[in-house]
Order: sequence, then C-alpha cells, then structure tokens
Amino acid sequence: MAARISCLIASLLALFITLSAQASIFSPNANSRFVPVDQAFAFDFSQQGSQLRLNWKVKQGYYLYRQQIHITAQQAQIAPVALPPGEPHQDEFYGKSEIYPQDLSVPVQLRQAAAGATLSVTYQGCAAAGFCYPPETRAIPLSAVAASATPSAPSAQPAPLPFSPLWALLIGIGVAFTPCVLPMYPLIAGIILGGQRSGSLLRLFSLALIYVLGMALTYTLLGVVVAAAGLRFQAALQHPYVLIGLSLIFTLLALSMFGLFQLQLPASVQTRLTLWSNRQQGGSLPGVFFMGALAGLICSPCTTAPLSAILLYIAQSGNLWAGAGTLWLYAMGMGLPLIVVTMFGNRLLPKSGPWMETVKQGFGFVILALPVFLLDRVLGEPWGVRLWSALGVACFAWAFCTSLRGHGGRWRIVQIAMLGAALISARPLQEWVWGAPAAAQTATPLPFQRIASPAQLDQALQQADGRVTMVDLYADWCVACKEFEKYTFSDPAVREALGHLQLLQANVTANNAADNALLQRLQVLGLPTILFFDAQGHEIPASRVTGFLDAEDFRAHLHNRAR
Repeated sequence: MAARISCLIASLLALFITLSAQASIFSPNANSRFVPVDQAFAFDFSQQGSQLRLNWKVKQGYYLYRQQIHITAQQAQIAPVALPPGEPHQDEFYGKSEIYPQDLSVPVQLRQAAAGATLSVTYQGCAAAGFCYPPETRAIPLSAVAASATPSAPSAQPAPLPFSPLWALLIGIGVAFTPCVLPMYPLIAGIILGGQRSGSLLRLFSLALIYVLGMALTYTLLGVVVAAAGLRFQAALQHPYVLIGLSLIFTLLALSMFGLFQLQLPASVQTRLTLWSNRQQGGSLPGVFFMGALAGLICSPCTTAPLSAILLYIAQSGNLWAGAGTLWLYAMGMGLPLIVVTMFGNRLLPKSGPWMETVKQGFGFVILALPVFLLDRVLGEPWGVRLWSALGVACFAWAFCTSLRGHGGRWRIVQIAMLGAALISARPLQEWVWGAPAAAQTATPLPFQRIASPAQLDQALQQADGRVTMVDLYADWCVACKEFEKYTFSDPAVREALGHLQLLQANVTANNAADNALLQRLQVLGLPTILFFDAQGHEIPASRVTGFLDAEDFRAHLHNRAR
C-alpha cells in the first residue's frame, strides 16, 4: 500500500513538473531576461502627519531616470519637492541625463491635505542591459493634514539657471574691478571716514563693513521682492515665449557690457540719491549704514547689466531664500575691495588701465550664457549644443585676441590654450555643417503598418495572407528601440530577411489607455519587445525578443525561432 501511495505521489509530481515546463515554454515572457516593473523598482510610501516619504528599491542592474519622476497632488498642497542629485548618465540618443541606480528615498512636505486627497507619482526606468519600462503612475491615498498657520520654508530646489548663488559673490568681486566702479572706491572710502583716516584698523574695518552691510540690506530686500514676484508667476516663466523674451533681454544686457550702449538710472534720480547719501555724517556707524543702503540703489553703467541678470535669475528660481542670499553675496563681493581701500588706502589696489574694460567685456560672455541656457530648453538639445558651441568659439576667440596684447612666453602659452579651446568648441558646429550629407544617407525606415489597439492588431493578423507577422513595440523614451532602428533594422541582411514578413509597429510613447490595453493584451513588461505571430495569428513559442539585439544576433533569431 505504501508503495502504491509513493508511486502515486511520484506520478503527480512528474505530471506537475511536465505541465510547469510546458507552461513556461508557451509563456509569452518565458525567454525574457528582465523582471516585471514592480520587481525592478519596488515602490512604497509612508506618511507621518505632514511628512510623506516615497521609497523605491531599485534592483541591481536597473535604474530610474531623475527627470521622469513627477509628483502632483489632488486636493492637497505640497512644498516644492527636491529630488536628490543622480549619477550622470550618457547615451547616444538622449545625451546627458541623471539616473538612480540605487535605492531612492524622497521626502515630501504636505502643507495641507483634505479628506480623500491623493498624490500621483509617476516614474520610469530601464535595465542597464537595454530594456525600458513604460512610465508607471501610482496614486497614493493621503491622510488629512490641516493647513499650517505658518507655512514651512520651501524645500531647496535646483535653480533653473546654470549657476548657483555662490557665483553672485564672484560676480560682485569682478564688478568691483570694472572701470565704472574701481576708480570710485577711494572717493567712497573718504566719504565713509568723514575725511579723516584716524583710528585703529578695527574702527576702519567696522565703518567699511557697516557701509557694505547697508548696501547688502538694500540688495537683499530687492532680491526677496523679485523672488516673491517670480514665485507667483513661476509657471508662466517656463513658457517658451517667456523664455525667448528673457533670452532677448539677457542678450541686450550682455551687449551693454560690450559698450554698445549704457544702462543706468536717470541722471536726476542718481543725483538725488547721491545728495541724500552725502548728507549723512561720515565716521558714524548709523550714518555710514544709511549711506550704504542708499548706495545700493545707485546703479552705475557697469553694474546695471550684471544686477539685472541676477534679478532675472532670481525671478526664474522663485526661491525667497535663494533670492535674498544671492544678492547679499553679490553686495558682499562688491564690498570686499572697498573694505580693503578703507583700511589700507588705495595703495593695495591695482592701477587703472585697459584691463578693467577687459573685465567688463568678460562679464558680457558670462551673461550671454544665460540666454543660451534658456533657448536650450526651448529649441532642444541639438540646437542647444550648437548655441553653446558658438558661444564657446566667440568667448575663446575674444580671449585669444585679448591675449595678443601681452608679451612674453607665458602669454604665448595662454594664446595657444585659447586658440585650442576655440577649435575644440567649434567641433559641434563643424559636425552640423559637414555632417549634413552623411545624415542624408540614412537608410529609409522599414515599411511598418501602424497599429494602436488590440482590435487593430487582430484585424492586421487576419489579413496576414499566410505570412508570419512581426510586431515591434516602440516608444520615444526607449533608448534600445532607437538602437534597433539605427543599427539593426538598417542592416541590409536584416531588411532582406524581413522582406517576406508582415511588419506591424505600435508606438506606445503616450502610455495612454489604448497603449496600456495593447501592452496588457500582449503581456509586455517593457520595451523594446518584438513579437512574432504565425499565419494563424498565434504567437510563435519562444520567439519573443526583449532587449536590444544587434543585426547579427537578430538575423540568427529570425532564422532559428521566428519562422
């Protein structure tokens, strides 16, 4: 009896193993090297009061795109979300980006959440081996959070322009050495001291510092006002027309630094502010502080353009703290040379000369970087690279011409370096001009018939006329899909092998309801995925392709499995 039971159990196990093996053979994803999206990027969240934390556990060999993470609230208000910096990532089709190849945790500050409020989290990632998943969206139910009486400070977020507030300190120092500012420092120092240079170095330092802090106060308040205004209109400031308008303004500001025209307050306003400042008593701390506060309102032709550029930068960021800190650093940078003059006289200052005009022109190229950055966001990466290339050529060519005034071996090294940098910067422009004929020789796309739904797929399969059908699933966010187009489908031998097949393609870039229905119908994990159906409309077992294959491997796959 025991032997019969053992035999029965063994038979059942053998049957179970056989059925499992057959199921795996005919499973659509049996030959897939990749795991489902929930295993590649295990997502969860936790909420404690107004603090919400989003967590992704990223499987080894996979990564999330930083720019594809989007968080929106329904019936709730959240502080601006600061995503941590990712690792630099470069690919042929999308250029530079940032990725998260390790686990990711993102804090979200809830300012207010009504009953039934939700948070929508969208993310998208790929496998390093060449396989991308469609964008995933998760709806997170939120516990109610009462509106705070004192709104919390906004989370730090990356400024939308290509420099940090610390650059303002360096710009302020540089502006101090322009021809409109540096010659005025001995005169200003004399006014601060009230015509007398008696006293200890500590006293002289205190007077100069108080003057600079008064000037910094004016600039700081100005930065807060501009940032507050920019915060209200931050969405509008990202509109392409607004970005183009800002680019034109930045360009005009840069041209003023090259001497084409001058920007400054009307002479009557400057005279009145100067008279108010001169009425203050030099040598006294309150009087000197008030002098500095008024001096912050008097913009010389050399300071107007950099100051206006920084103000536009602050308006774009919409960050109150960054606005205040940026202009405070700018004022402190301008004030450092003044402190030196007040304490030690003008003997430590460099002599005036043509070099100050060179400093002013150099700031023109710094300001020109801002419109290039903004237009890069409007025109896209190809034109952005060309604009950066043109700016680099212009800047280094100007630096080369300027260095020709110098004599000696050291200047020869500078000249060679500037000329070499200009030639390197010109490479994208050369590829654009001379690479055009090569681009025209690109192979024509395969004659795919487009489908967008399960119904269209069924209809196309019924019209195969006894042919095998290949279904290519494509999306713009799939790097390997573009590699298939450029390297595999362009191969003459591959095109010949596909000549007798019916070719279908579904573009699921939008990831809408119809796209999702088609992906679910075909049980597709991600892209690229290529499927093969026989003449009766049934998927050929073990023929599915997931991930990139080069031309040779794809031809071998067609010969061995997709027949």
